[in-house]
Amino acid sequence: MLRIENVSKTYPGGVRALRNVSLEIPPGLFGLLGPNGAGKTTLMRAVATLAAPDEGRIRFGDLDVWRDQDRLRRLLGYLPQEFGVYPRTTAAAMLDHLAVLKGFTAKPERRAIVDRLLHVTNLWDVRHRRLGSFSGGMRQRFGIAQALIGDPRLVIVDEPTAGLDPEERSRFLALLSEIGEDVVVVLSTHIVDDVADVCGGMAILVDGEVRCHGAPKAVRETLAGGVWRKAVSRSELAAYTRELAVLGTRWHEGRLVVHVLSVDSPAPGFEPVSPDLQDLYFQTLRQPAPSSSAAV
Repeated sequence: MLRIENVSKTYPGGVRALRNVSLEIPPGLFGLLGPNGAGKTTLMRAVATLAAPDEGRIRFGDLDVWRDQDRLRRLLGYLPQEFGVYPRTTAAAMLDHLAVLKGFTAKPERRAIVDRLLHVTNLWDVRHRRLGSFSGGMRQRFGIAQALIGDPRLVIVDEPTAGLDPEERSRFLALLSEIGEDVVVVLSTHIVDDVADVCGGMAILVDGEVRCHGAPKAVRETLAGGVWRKAVSRSELAAYTRELAVLGTRWHEGRLVVHVLSVDSPAPGFEPVSPDLQDLYFQTLRQPAPSSSAAV
């Protein structure tokens, strides 16, 4: 269990990135959802012992993360939003090198670890290719492979599917789901579908503050009976946006569909619809921010 207790972080200049964030995250895949600038990366760096919080406490099992940093790092696998590779080095050679850095000095043991990770991440057939030739999805899978060296009990991945094509995204999320069967995996993302598709638990972070958390199905049902939709023209959309609580728009079979939050039918032609996580997400973003300071 990962426990985050009243964690706050303010950067020089008075930008408050985190505001009394508290979460309990059990084993499994947990989605930390929020827009760019919500504070997700700051929180992930605090958990990974890369950016000390000003206040609060973070525990993983019986470890105090910031008092037992070395012990936590032995249990941690981390894939940051951006990570560098040596483009002229092959995937197998780079994983072997990273395994040495993690303390696996015996060659037979290290070879077994590298081979297993290459198979798990579906990189075995390209293990002798240079990393500089990898596609975006292959690079992300390599990032997960390096994060899994040493069988970590806590895995953090920050915006891992940004820029991936649908096939690579699906493959990557399936891999995270498999990993999450046994360990705590925290998926930080601004992509709603990433959380809706694979996460058993989630939280929405806005302006450095947890605005809602729980199981995706349970939290979206808080809007049950209050979401309405209608296919509209572009010229109609502006008026609806001014007059109604528009949650968002989407395209369906070539038509622009608007979703609106309302206790009763908001206007002629609207029909009730079961809320999805995107509806909840945009409703959460519409809530007033606690202050004008932006999170990072």
